[in-house]
Amino acid sequence: MANDVSFPVGFGAGEEHRDLLGSWWEDRRGLIQPSEFIIDNTGKVITSSYSSGPIGRFEAQDVIKMANFLESKK
Repeated sequence: MANDVSFPVGFGAGEEHRDLLGSWWEDRRGLIQPSEFIIDNTGKVITSSYSSGPIGRFEAQDVIKMANFLESKK
């Protein structure tokens, strides 16, 4: 999927990234729980979501709605 977009995509966050992001680390499976960010074209974080389980992840439709809303306010 990352080959089909025109922006950088990050993946593979580990324990060393947990504290930088303020994320939850799941010891049982050895993985970082989702830490999602919407960042504007200046690098400013517009909104974020930190999950500690399967609930609370960004949905593509919601991200599109937010982007459209922010554009309409310009």
